[in-house]
Amino acid sequence: MNIENWIGIAIVAVIILIILSVFLRFVPVGLWITAYFSGVKVKIGTLIGMRLRRVIPHQIIRPLIKATKAGLDLKIDELEAHYLAGGNINTVIDALIAAHRANIELEFTQAAAIDLAGRNVFEAVQVSVNPKVIVTPDIAAVAKDGIEIIAKAKVTVRANIERLVGGAGEDTIIARVGEGIVTTVGSANKHSDVLENPDLISRTVLGKGLDAGTAFEILSIDIADVDVGRNIGAKLQTEQAEADKNIAQAKAEERRSMAIAQEQEMRAETQKMRARVVEAEAEVPLAMAQALRSGNLGVMDYYKMQNINADTDMRSSISDQANGESEE
Repeated sequence: MNIENWIGIAIVAVIILIILSVFLRFVPVGLWITAYFSGVKVKIGTLIGMRLRRVIPHQIIRPLIKATKAGLDLKIDELEAHYLAGGNINTVIDALIAAHRANIELEFTQAAAIDLAGRNVFEAVQVSVNPKVIVTPDIAAVAKDGIEIIAKAKVTVRANIERLVGGAGEDTIIARVGEGIVTTVGSANKHSDVLENPDLISRTVLGKGLDAGTAFEILSIDIADVDVGRNIGAKLQTEQAEADKNIAQAKAEERRSMAIAQEQEMRAETQKMRARVVEAEAEVPLAMAQALRSGNLGVMDYYKMQNINADTDMRSSISDQANGESEE
């Protein structure tokens, strides 16, 4: 053979390899062989159809192989529909296998609905088999005697698969338990009653049916810790007394301000009256002069009036001096 023949054979071989690699990439023959020997009957055309529908075949076939080996009878169309809906095939298959081993009735449609609802269906099955303990934060409540009680509870719950879709979660359980603790402590006459019988809280809270409408079933509520907090009653009384004192001081200050204002007003009025008296006294000499000129007042009358004023001033001076000596 000449060089041209070798070049032609090489080109044909490369083309064949490219076509074969493209075919094997588009048609997962290896996955089909694995499924066939695992007992999963799937056609090559079905795998090609998955490629055309933009479905990754191994994300459907491998979970199906796992389910078949676990004894579950599932259809490829169901798995593919759930995949196209945005579900997690592996989580659903693991949940179905766990439920099948634990003798829990769980259908694929129900598991798929729980998965599409945003809940971890495999974890829910595990919690249904092995109950979960939820620890509440410190919850403060006040008894009728004003003493604060701080309690912490451990809530043992089991997942209720039938209520996983649309049921409330752990936060609702914690909130309801906290409400029950506050109600129970608040109805106690003395805080010592709660300290002596902490199981009173558990019995009261359990009797309220707190798991209604939730995705869990409450098995037990155990009070893990109970502490005595502040004397809220005494604190409120102290704050009330302080507030009353501030109000009284404010009212007293208001009365003092009003008294000062009235005093200043009276002083101003007195000054006005004195000014009027001074003005009137200033007019007396003018009036007397006018009376003397007109003949209505004689000179002797004027001297008598002056003597009377001098006598009055002397008597006033003697009286003031006598009062001062008596005080000494």
